[in-house]
Amino acid sequence: MPDQALVDELVGSAHGNFQRVKEILDEHPELVDASARWGETPMEAAAQMGRRDMVAYFLNRGVPLDICTAAMLGRVPDVAAALQADGTLAQATGAHNIPLMYYPMLHGEVQVAQVLLDHGVDVNAGDGSVPPLHGAVLFNRPDMVRWLLDNGAYPGLKDYNSKTALEVAEEKGLEEIAAMLREYEV
Repeated sequence: MPDQALVDELVGSAHGNFQRVKEILDEHPELVDASARWGETPMEAAAQMGRRDMVAYFLNRGVPLDICTAAMLGRVPDVAAALQADGTLAQATGAHNIPLMYYPMLHGEVQVAQVLLDHGVDVNAGDGSVPPLHGAVLFNRPDMVRWLLDNGAYPGLKDYNSKTALEVAEEKGLEEIAAMLREYEV
């Protein structure tokens, strides 16, 4: 069995280095669902980064689909069925305690977000982690920022860097999103 350092490298690479992920898994396919020292799997890393290509690769290698990943992929029927079967999944989190509502923000999956909201998923979850509003900002999704704000998202929440979504938008130079967030400042 490869050492933990290789697993950690695999999971780290799953945040964006698809070529290295393939190289490691070509040599060590048994690591496809291994956990890094910090408790994150390659699938969780790819999902939190919105990497549909890597997620498809992991699914093709037999990694099971979880609700956070299904939400990121926009798979409305899978998300709805999972919540119907187990209502506690409304409190699900992905890697780094990132809340479920964050995942549909990455690709503007408003239908998934609405299903989540209808099942009681909190638009304000993730204070101190990566709240959904921060996800919409980080992935430059003004439509999702507006949707969240219109559905009760609190713009004063802070992420793991103690920054509000407005501060993140300003740092990234996303003026349209920053202007929206200013409308809701408290």
